[in-house]
Amino acid sequence: QVQLVESGGGLVQAGGSLRLSCAASGSIASIAFMGWYRQAPGKQRELVATISSSAWPNYSDSVKGRFTITRDNAKNTVHLQMNSLRPEDTAVYYCNADIRLRVWDRAYDYWGQGTQVTVSS
Repeated sequence: QVQLVESGGGLVQAGGSLRLSCAASGSIASIAFMGWYRQAPGKQRELVATISSSAWPNYSDSVKGRFTITRDNAKNTVHLQMNSLRPEDTAVYYCNADIRLRVWDRAYDYWGQGTQVTVSS
């Protein structure tokens, strides 16, 4: 059984910073892409940032220059450093990972349960 567990959400004032972390656990052969998505009330879930297994990042335009995604392949973790936070960044943030359970198998999509980030103005 694979689990993704997020941590690090909370309440912060506009202009502040938060760091989100996500750890994947279970019987994992390899992890391709890892990333973060978010969903604000009444809106669809949207991409925030992803990072490949070779650490190539990809950011949505709305967070580029403010957020930094990193990962530790040895620990199966991904982090999102969020700086210069804005009220419009308020959302539930979800960790996502493409995980291969066996070396000969395809990768499957896994999601964490989400962590709330609230930015006050």
